[in-house]
Parts: sequence; structure tokens; C-alpha cells
Amino acid sequence: MEKKIHTTEEQVAYAKILDRGMKAGLLVLIFTFIVYFSGMLTPYLPVNDLSKYWGMPVHEYLERTGIHPGWAWLKMLNKGDFLNFIGIAFLAGVTMICYIAIIPILFKKKDTVYGVIAIIEVLVLALAASGILSVGGH
Repeated sequence: MEKKIHTTEEQVAYAKILDRGMKAGLLVLIFTFIVYFSGMLTPYLPVNDLSKYWGMPVHEYLERTGIHPGWAWLKMLNKGDFLNFIGIAFLAGVTMICYIAIIPILFKKKDTVYGVIAIIEVLVLALAASGILSVGGH
């Protein structure tokens, strides 16, 4: 006897957006890697120099390379090795897009508690991504 799985409207909406977002992000990663690998854009750090930095703690790596933490990479998108960050940032933001999409569904279904939790989740993710909060060793 096969067990029937019940999915809710918000689960389906979340899954569809997550699926499309993952595929779009993967395409962006593939495209930006091809741009990097082909040498169309000069990398910030020459490939031959990368092994010098592999074993360094993050703070030392950033100091020696002159790279600034946080969203400073946006100013470096003209460099092949930083162009890849677009896909990574997009994939990191897909979850927030999924939550934003299900909020109206939750309130329409009178799932107020889950709707508020989803709003809080979006706010926490946005705050974390903004760099306003600085927690941990980085």
C-alpha cells in the first residue's frame, strides 16, 4: 500500500521557486566560470599566485591581497574571479525570494503565525546579508 503524500499550496510555491532559482543560479555560475576560465576578464589574483594564499587565515588573506570584506566585491565585478560571486549571491538569496512568495499564501489561508514567522525569516536573512550585523570571527 502506497502512502499518499499531502503537499500544501505554500510548499508547492516554495518548491517551484526554489527549483527555478537553483537552475537559474547554476546557469549563472556556469556562464561566469566560462568567462573566468576563458580569460575574457583579467582575474584580480593571477591563477599562478593562488597557492600562496590557500593556507592563510581569512584576515591575513584579505590584508595581503587588498580585498575588502562584505559587499565590496560588487565593485570588483570587472575581474574574472569576482564575477563568479554573482551566482553565489543569487543562490544565497533564493530562499528569501521563496519566503516572500509564500507570505501572501499563508495570510490568505489565515495561517497568521506562519505568515509572521516567514516575515521575520525574510527580515533576518536580509539583515544578515546586509552586513549590518557582524557576528563571529570574520
